[in-house]
Amino acid sequence: MSYGYMGKVLWVNLTSGKIHEENIPDSMYEKYLSGVGLAARILYDRIPKDADPLGPHNILAFTAGALCGTGALFMGRWIVSGKSPLTGGWGDANCGGFLAPEIKRCGYDAIFFTGISPKPVYLRVVNRKKELVDASHLWGLDIVETEEKIKAESGDPKTQVAMIGPAGEKLSLIAGVAHDKGRIAARSGLGAVMGSKKLKAIALAGRDPIRVRDAARVAESSRKLVRFLDRSKMAKPAFSGTALNVMGIMLRKSPLVLGMTGDMVNIAMSKFGTISTNVLSSENGDSPVKNWKGAGFADFPVFSMADKLNPQRIIDFEYRKYHCYSCPLGCGGLCKVDKGKYHLEETHKPEYETVCAFGALMLNGDLDSVFLLNDMLNRAGMDSIGAGSTVAFAIECVEKGILTKEDLDGLDLTWGNIDAVIQFVKKMIAREGCGDLFADGTKKAAQKIGKDSDKHAINAGGQELPMHDSRFDPGFAVSYSLEPTPGRHTNHGYQWLDMFSLHRIYKGLPKPAPISMVKSKYDPKDKWILQAAASKHMQLANAVGACLFGVQMGGNLSMHEYLNATMGWNHGPEHYLKIGERIQNLRQAFNFKHGVVVRRDFKLPDRAYGKPPMDKGPVKGITLQIDRLFSDFLMGMGWSVEEGKPTKTKLQELDLGDVIKDLYPA
Repeated sequence: MSYGYMGKVLWVNLTSGKIHEENIPDSMYEKYLSGVGLAARILYDRIPKDADPLGPHNILAFTAGALCGTGALFMGRWIVSGKSPLTGGWGDANCGGFLAPEIKRCGYDAIFFTGISPKPVYLRVVNRKKELVDASHLWGLDIVETEEKIKAESGDPKTQVAMIGPAGEKLSLIAGVAHDKGRIAARSGLGAVMGSKKLKAIALAGRDPIRVRDAARVAESSRKLVRFLDRSKMAKPAFSGTALNVMGIMLRKSPLVLGMTGDMVNIAMSKFGTISTNVLSSENGDSPVKNWKGAGFADFPVFSMADKLNPQRIIDFEYRKYHCYSCPLGCGGLCKVDKGKYHLEETHKPEYETVCAFGALMLNGDLDSVFLLNDMLNRAGMDSIGAGSTVAFAIECVEKGILTKEDLDGLDLTWGNIDAVIQFVKKMIAREGCGDLFADGTKKAAQKIGKDSDKHAINAGGQELPMHDSRFDPGFAVSYSLEPTPGRHTNHGYQWLDMFSLHRIYKGLPKPAPISMVKSKYDPKDKWILQAAASKHMQLANAVGACLFGVQMGGNLSMHEYLNATMGWNHGPEHYLKIGERIQNLRQAFNFKHGVVVRRDFKLPDRAYGKPPMDKGPVKGITLQIDRLFSDFLMGMGWSVEEGKPTKTKLQELDLGDVIKDLYPA
């Protein structure tokens, strides 16, 4: 009898319509757990190296983490994976909500889709009945309409749905996979893969038990974590929007860097969610401004612009906190926008990344428009980071004379002209007129436009960079450019290292300094030690289904304790970190198998590391020591400095000898 994992996966051939189960041996889970680990092993083995990401040989995987549904807190993430049409290499994106435990209650750890359906379909698994259902009547509907219709058709009120909207149907390379009317696994362009397969949705409702070896130990680990969370409650009233504004100003002017703690994350996330840093990050230099060429205090000042996006102004519209499955924080929220220019009866609270992408990045202080754009993109199933970055790129191309109003269907696309931005985004979603040129993100658009426009396209390997400036946090430069999925802030940065507190979990790791000088942030000396550990740690988190914010609880989320209690195993933390490292190396090997040379193909744009340096703001005069940062991290990971490829020695050490023949053919 297995504990934690279900021991089976479901295969759906969309070309033939055949569905079958596959039993997975215990040894697979012992080496890779589930979640991203199970996906990485199976997709590495079964996607041929010449597969077209939008063709029949790509495989789309939906996986649940090994701890999802076990009673462990913060374990509610599901992951969609496949060959990315955006980068050409490994692609994955994860999401919260309530889908992950439902995958397992249907009896599976993963569902894999191959081939291409001749017509739109969706997979329905309800009470063990598995069937492909005609989705022609759903094609063209947004994600809210789609989910409501599918739930009505399923006959089971517990049905959980993941689906694409119009962006995925139209094969936008910045399309994601949506769930629960506005949660989105947004990155890597996997919504386009789903659209290419004519797969509109998956709808799941199961009753299978998820067995746990020692439920009492799981419960005790959860109680310990709740005690930690409870200790911060008294400080929450003092954590106001105004206080965050002032903190941002002070941090911009201070010569000191204050380390983030799990208590601070707990307070901020439970009170405001990710929007807690809307103004703070704009002011202290964390937020990129004006397509990465501006500075918040000068171009997006606190009291005349940024404060209009103050988190308190947003949660004034929040009528209910949104808790993902097994989450004690509730960082999300459902809002009713009943005043202002655009009325929305029910919409998900925008996240920080969305607010910044359509705020500071394009000099827009109109909160009404941010709510509207967030709702538009959610309903379309389009990545807001990719969309906002693409709009900012287009605006700069107009500013530089590369594009004209005529090129943009008469739209006056300039900094802060939000009415034009809204019309432009509508065109991107519909792939109409000029929107067709930009619907695949900045890299593809720049290739078609030419005229040196690529200098203004802020992406790594085709994936737009997140709303955290790598000149402010050099750790993100490493993460954006060298990780198997580039341009991602959910891997690791120096700020994350403080919150992870890995020294409390793994032996021999240094403790980050709680207070340091700003200039020390730019000295790469020995920082690779914690970054390499964080890279492996996050893949362990993605294999068990952990939320990033749980991982940021200062080492108080004990994944190894949860795993031992759930599985009946008796391994130390270092054993599980090795599993994370194995998964990370397999994801990186996938890139090289498919012809992606990481150091060549995932290069950072010059602007993202300070070439030339800014002449104002918190990162004034900063040019990162990029070669030193990169070489230190790559050596620490056991990857070649020249290419970023896992070495033969590292692959052998991780029991991945079978991968060597692909990466090092004789």
